Amino acid sequence: MNAQDVVVLKEQGLAEARQAATLAEVEAVRIKYLGRKGVLQEVMDNLKAVPAEGRRDFGRCANELKQELTVLLDERKTALAAAEKAAGQKQFDVTMPGAWRSLGTRHPVTQVIEESIRIFSMLGFTVADGPDIETEYHNFDALNTPADHPSRDTQDTFWLDNKTLLRTQTSPVQIRVMESRKPPIRIIAPGRCYRRDTTDATHSANFHQVEGLYVDRKVSMADLKGDITFFAHQMMGPNVKVRFRPHFFPFTEPSVEYDFSCHVCGGSGCRVCKNSGWIEISGAGMVNPKVFNIVGYDPEAVTGYAFGMGLERIAMIKFGIEDIRLLYDNDVRFLSQFS
Repeated sequence: MNAQDVVVLKEQGLAEARQAATLAEVEAVRIKYLGRKGVLQEVMDNLKAVPAEGRRDFGRCANELKQELTVLLDERKTALAAAEKAAGQKQFDVTMPGAWRSLGTRHPVTQVIEESIRIFSMLGFTVADGPDIETEYHNFDALNTPADHPSRDTQDTFWLDNKTLLRTQTSPVQIRVMESRKPPIRIIAPGRCYRRDTTDATHSANFHQVEGLYVDRKVSMADLKGDITFFAHQMMGPNVKVRFRPHFFPFTEPSVEYDFSCHVCGGSGCRVCKNSGWIEISGAGMVNPKVFNIVGYDPEAVTGYAFGMGLERIAMIKFGIEDIRLLYDNDVRFLSQFS
C-alpha cells in the first residue's frame, strides 16, 4: 500500500459519507473507516511496511483521510439530525383537538373508607382522628395492655424509641376522645396502622382500620352485634353472613372476633379465606371497666362497645381481590378497574 492507495480510500470514504441518508448510515460509515478495526487502522498498520522515502507522503494522506472524513461525517450528522427534528415538527397538526386523558379513579381502599363513613353516619357516628406516631401510654397502657403482652414486642411493633411507636391500631384515638369528652360518645376512627406482619395474600405491615366506639348508658352486646350486622349488609349486600366468636382482648370484656362470609368463593373455600369460607375482619367487645377508670369514666354509670375492622380485607371481599398485595403494587391496569 502506498500514498496513492490512501488517497483512493479517502475519496471512497468521502463519497459514502455524502451518500449517507440517515443517522444510522452515517454511523456505519464512521465505524467502517474510523473505527478501531476500520480502514484507517488498517492503513496505519501498513505504515511500517512503506519504504522510508515514502512514509512522509503516506502519513500525510492518512492524516487527511482521518480529518476530512471526520469533518464531513460531523456535518452530515448535524444536517440529518436537524432534518429529522424539522420533519417531526411538521408532523404535528396544531389544528387537531387535544387527546384528553380520562380522570383517574379512587383507590379501592379509599372507596371503602368513604363508604364506611357514610354507613356509620347513618347510625349517628362521627369521624375522629389521631396521630400515626403514638405514645406507649395511648397505644398500650390506657388500653389495659399488660407490660409483658406480646404485642409490645419489637417483633410485632415498630418502636421509634422507648416511649413512642407507629400505632398498631386506631384504638388510641378512642382513648384520646374519651379523655377529652364526656359521654355519650359515638365515633369511628378510620386510619393507617403499622405492624411487623409478614406480607402474604391477606397480611401487610402497613394497612388501614376503622375503629368504632359507642359509650352511653345501657349500651349492650346486642347493640354491637346489630350495628356490625347492619354495616355488613350495607357494605357487602343483604346476603353476606356475619358470625361472632368468643375471644379475648385486654381492652374489652367480654370480647368477640367477627367474620364476614367470603365474597370471593361464596363460602365454599378459596385461597383468600384459607378454605374456611370466612374472612376474619377484626375484634370487638364491651369496653373493659378498667379502661373507663383510666380515662376517668364511671363504669357503674356508663357502658360501651368498641370494634375494629381491617379495611383492606373488606375491600378484598367487596371487590373479589385475591391478594392484598395487589392494592399496593400501583399497577394502573388493576386500579383502573375500580371506577
